[in-house]
Amino acid sequence: MKLQVLGCHGGELPSCRSTCFLVDDVLALDAGALTGTLTLEQLCKVDDVLVGHSHFDHVKDLPLLADLVIGRRDRPVTIHASRECAKALRENMFNNSLWPDFTRIPTRHKPVLAIKTFRAGSTFQVGPYTVKSVPVSHPVESCAFIISDGKSSLAMSGDTGPTDKLWKALNATKNLKALLLETSFPNSLQALADISGHLTPATVGSELRKFDRNGAQVMLYHLKPAFVTQLKKELAPLPVNVLELGETFQF
Repeated sequence: MKLQVLGCHGGELPSCRSTCFLVDDVLALDAGALTGTLTLEQLCKVDDVLVGHSHFDHVKDLPLLADLVIGRRDRPVTIHASRECAKALRENMFNNSLWPDFTRIPTRHKPVLAIKTFRAGSTFQVGPYTVKSVPVSHPVESCAFIISDGKSSLAMSGDTGPTDKLWKALNATKNLKALLLETSFPNSLQALADISGHLTPATVGSELRKFDRNGAQVMLYHLKPAFVTQLKKELAPLPVNVLELGETFQF
């Protein structure tokens, strides 16, 4: 699997982009930085988007994606979302008030977008990939994803605070090559991280003790832009890598 880092921050500034990864040019993981990084030709190749939860920084490019690729694809872009996330997208984004309902445009039978729901905790197929969803700890329904192409596996934590379900699932995963793990706030804001369902360097360290890595890389993302420098200093002693915009990996 090829992984491109389109966005790896928990917000945006000129040097920071919200969460978005691209697998093999066709599968997007969250949609925080699709339209600001990919060309129109590249956008038209994206067949599926896995959305971990409904918060704005993870879904914000879905409306603009629909507007850009209309009339340029033979089939809809499929958004895979948990039941609660799908409900939020239909009621609050594609509601003909905030944005046109592109799940019915240009017609109900041939729309630009299709929203396909999954039950949090279920395993499902997305093209050639087997995807296991794992509920994690966040104020809204949020899922981690473990994605396998049959040869190797890649995991993404989604927005989460301390969790046990994710580590149990990861420890049972064969050929896990990398874990994309959220880290949002510095240790001085531990209380804020706890109530908002996020990790700090301190909780990353304690969470990693639950992980049987077996050689898997741990790559951190979702650093809040205002705290990137501080977070990197606090994360330096840990056996992890902090992702940077534009990086590409092959697993």
